[in-house]
Amino acid sequence: MKKILIVGATSAIACACARLWAADRSELFLVGRDAQKLQQTSIDLQARGARAVTTYVMDASDIAAHPVMYEKCLATLQTVDICLIAYGSLPDQYACEQHVEQAMEQFANNGSSMIALLTLLANRMAVQHYGTLAVISSVAGDRGRPSNYLYGAAKAAVSTFCEGLRVRLFKAGVHVITIKPGLVDTPMTRGLALPSVLVAQPDMVARRIVRGINRQVAVLYVPGFWGLIMWLIRVMPQPLFKRLNL
Repeated sequence: MKKILIVGATSAIACACARLWAADRSELFLVGRDAQKLQQTSIDLQARGARAVTTYVMDASDIAAHPVMYEKCLATLQTVDICLIAYGSLPDQYACEQHVEQAMEQFANNGSSMIALLTLLANRMAVQHYGTLAVISSVAGDRGRPSNYLYGAAKAAVSTFCEGLRVRLFKAGVHVITIKPGLVDTPMTRGLALPSVLVAQPDMVARRIVRGINRQVAVLYVPGFWGLIMWLIRVMPQPLFKRLNL
C-alpha cells in the first residue's frame, strides 16, 4: 500500500493514474480547485479499491497555500511515498503575446508556482530520505515553438529545475521523475486541430507513468515516440526551424 499526494488531481492524466493506484489499495490525498470534481473523483476511487481518499481544495497557483496543504496531507497520510504534480493550463499564445499580465499569470500557473511547490516538497521529502516526486512537464519545453512558446518556456523552466533537483535529492534517497507527455486527449486539448495519429489516451499515458515511477525512470516521454520527435526538433538547424510553422 502506497501513500500518494496528487496535486491537480482532477486532471484527466492524474485521474487515470489515481485509478491504477486505487486498484492497488493505495491511500490518496487529492488536491484540486474544484470541490465537486474532487468529491466525484473520491467516490470513484473508493469504489475502485482505494484504502482511503481525502480531498483538499486549493488553487496551486496560490504559493502561500502550499505549506498549509502539505501539513494537512502529512497529518492525514503520516508520510508520503509518491507526490504527483499534475496541474496546469494551456494558454492562448496570441493573448499572451498581446497582454503582459496574462503572459505572466500563465507562466506563474505553469512554471513558477510549480517550482515553488517542488521546493517545499523536496525539502520535506529529503528529511524522510525516501519517496518519489513525479512531475508532469511537457514536450513543449524542449524547444520554443511559435505556436506555444509561453507555455513551452514555463515547462522548460520546470524540466530544468527537476533535472537539478533530481541530482540533489538522489543523495537524500528521493527520486525525481520528469514526465513529458506529447498530445493527449484531455479537456485541455479538446477542440484543437491535432493529428489524431499522435494523440494518446489518458489511460495509456497513466500506465506508462505508473510504470516509469516504479522503475525510477529519470525522464519519461509518453508515448515513447515523442522522445525521437523532440530530438529531431531540438537538433534542427535554426535557419530551417525558423521557416517551419510549428
